[in-house]
Amino acid sequence: MICPAKLTYHGNAGQAVSVIPFSDEQIRTVINLQQHYEVWMDADRSLAQLPYGLKWADRNGKDYLYELFDRIGNGKSLGPRSAETERIFDSYRERKAELTERRNRSAVTLSQTCKVYRALGLPLLPSEAAKILREADRRSLLGSHLMVVGTNALAAYALEINGRIDGAPEETDDFDMAWLTVDDPSSPDVPVWALLKAVDSTYTVNSERTFQARNAAAYEVELLAAPSRRMSRRDRPVPVPLPEQEWLLPGTRISRVAVARDASPARVVAPDPRWFALQKLWMSDQEKRHAGKRPKDLKQGTALLACIHEALPSHSLNAPDFLAAMPPELQPYYDRFAAPYTEDALPNW
Repeated sequence: MICPAKLTYHGNAGQAVSVIPFSDEQIRTVINLQQHYEVWMDADRSLAQLPYGLKWADRNGKDYLYELFDRIGNGKSLGPRSAETERIFDSYRERKAELTERRNRSAVTLSQTCKVYRALGLPLLPSEAAKILREADRRSLLGSHLMVVGTNALAAYALEINGRIDGAPEETDDFDMAWLTVDDPSSPDVPVWALLKAVDSTYTVNSERTFQARNAAAYEVELLAAPSRRMSRRDRPVPVPLPEQEWLLPGTRISRVAVARDASPARVVAPDPRWFALQKLWMSDQEKRHAGKRPKDLKQGTALLACIHEALPSHSLNAPDFLAAMPPELQPYYDRFAAPYTEDALPNW
């Protein structure tokens, strides 16, 4: 839905919030980006699911088909040359060639759309965050195992409402993700650590803050989790259970494709914006929160709630299921936001 020509809301501490609607060209580019990315990612994900490679190798004068696991030649035998192994080999080559052609062709279109997106001044992601999100999407982890819970979620919210939220700070020095699934703690799988290492082999866990990983360029990735979620004890980083993360689990999440500063695309899966905004307002009052981040929390929460109310009916602030699920800790922040509104002034409240 297109935002109004301009919404100005004077919320907490007199903060003025303006929502600037996207132009028709910007909206068209956002739609094209989503479509072009999905075509490219589908081919790229399918390619990633194929074996690393298949090749014939001579063993004692007889050909054997080997499935390779990596570039240094580790692999396993699929059996001697036969009608079946030749069928497997030919099918693999045909499928890989088809997917490679589809991915490469769609990548050209996607790259052009990303450049237009950036030139039009649409919301941008940090380049390092985009790398992680693309790899998470390729591994089918977004929305099922991981979602964005920090400031980078604002890009997805702006794209969902088709307008820039003026007054909500978007810059961030780190990247916050939340672990979503209930995993067997004895599982040997390490999906998050494997993901980070695939993106950048220099990532290491901060020994003083084990929920945080940093790469050689000092880019920080923090993993958070609600107490009701758990992951393998072997996976890293290890999130500290935070009760307030429970508030970000319900509702309808937002999934949108954005572009990074380096003109590369990435999908952002973010919490229901209503819960995100209220949690931000709650965090702005917490003494345990870093003093430098609390004003940003207040601005983001207030601005996002105003925009949701005016331009995102799919996430109504008056929905019965939303109001019924309101925890006591967040009720005062909802009431404080709602107070300036009246039924006469805003009949859809």
